[in-house]
Amino acid sequence: MSDETHGDSGDDTVGKVYLVGSGPGDPELLTVKAKRLIEDADVVLHDKLPGPEILGMIPEDRREDVGKRAGGEWTPQEYTNRRLVELAEEGNDVVRLKGGDPTVFGRGGEEMVVLANHGIPFEVVPGITSAIAGPEVAGIPVTHRDYVSSVSFVTGHEDPTKDESAVDWAALADTGGTIVVLMGVGKLPGYTAELLAHGMAPETPVALIERATWPDQRVATGTLETIVDVRDSEGIEPPAITVIGEVAGERERVVDLLEGA
Repeated sequence: MSDETHGDSGDDTVGKVYLVGSGPGDPELLTVKAKRLIEDADVVLHDKLPGPEILGMIPEDRREDVGKRAGGEWTPQEYTNRRLVELAEEGNDVVRLKGGDPTVFGRGGEEMVVLANHGIPFEVVPGITSAIAGPEVAGIPVTHRDYVSSVSFVTGHEDPTKDESAVDWAALADTGGTIVVLMGVGKLPGYTAELLAHGMAPETPVALIERATWPDQRVATGTLETIVDVRDSEGIEPPAITVIGEVAGERERVVDLLEGA
């Protein structure tokens, strides 16, 4: 069935799809509604980002992994779209479980359109976005009235079919605000070089937060000039969040008394 198909199913037995944000990974940061829907769903489609504790709450016979496949390949988004439609048309109530918030670099917008085009009823259930929660649990507020009053959220993993990046690193370097990059560990050398080339100070503080709120959370800090070497020496790996700006320096002021940091 094509993702572009339009129309109303006209079938009262069609199920409903819930696009649910699971937050950054700590199960206690699930919303009450998200927890209820996960427990009640006929099928949960998920990737690895919700974290092992949250995924462990779902019986194996009611969950499907649409994240990484064997051999390191990712499930194509087109497959996930088709599966959501198929399961709902079979009468299932389906949770599409996403890390963070479903529409912050989570492809929730794409899935909403697919479901609407196929006449599938759906609901969006917001989650705590990792873009804010990840830094703050590491002692880094994304805004601070002494330093910065704006924040930009950027994906470090754009659609590979794009002819060119939609991220204007020159403009971001000029804002003077906090830059939070999601899914950007692998491309860290590229965008830090772009920011340096466009005039951002080499000594600008930078933090990397790996697996924020998970039991094995790790944080590494450096500057715009040193953070690539820090990443490599500390072995920071995805999923991780990059915070660039003066607020990243706040961690050192509070970390000794910050639980879980």
